[in-house]
Formats: sequence, structure tokens, C-alpha cells
Amino acid sequence: MAGNVLELRDDNFETEVLKSDKPVIVDFWATWCMPCKMLAPTVEEIANEYKGKYKIAKLNIDDAMDVATNLSVMNIPTLIFFTRGYEVGRMVGAASKRDILKKIEEVFV
Repeated sequence: MAGNVLELRDDNFETEVLKSDKPVIVDFWATWCMPCKMLAPTVEEIANEYKGKYKIAKLNIDDAMDVATNLSVMNIPTLIFFTRGYEVGRMVGAASKRDILKKIEEVFV
């Protein structure tokens, strides 16, 4: 992954997300998903703007099916917001930067 976006897998999800001391936003995506590709630059922009405040990560569902299944991710893209290891919010589908930032304020502030 580029820049400030962390790449997640089945083997690092618990450490990087569930045990994180910072709030985490996870973008569930796949290489074949066009809306996911459209959302990617927005996720990276948010990661750059909020570096140090929030952890922004991407999880390719084809490479980490166990995590996606355990969290009932049925459609992609899906953004899941975590605080102290717990899901505190979710957005399904491609969303605008404004809508994502609104959700961040709603669930993290």
C-alpha cells in the first residue's frame, strides 16, 4: 500500500486493528472492484491528512477472507471504523470524502 495506508492481512489484523491504541478505519476492497478503485484515492488522502491521529488501513478481501467473513463484510467497498478493538461504525459502498469525514466525526469525536 502507498503512503500512510497500512496493508492488513489475516495474520496482522488483530495486532494492527483490534489492539490498536488509535482509532482505525479499515477499507475492505478487492482488485477487481471498480468502486473500490474509485474510493482508493480518497482513502489515501484521508490517511495523509490524519496521519498520527487515526490509523488508516486496507484489507484485500481476496487475501484475507477470514477477517472479512468474521466481520460479515458482504459488499465492497466497506469502511469499518474501530475504537479500542470494537466496531463503532460502518459505511458500505463508494462514499465521498465529505461523507467519510462526517462519519469520522460522528464515531470518533
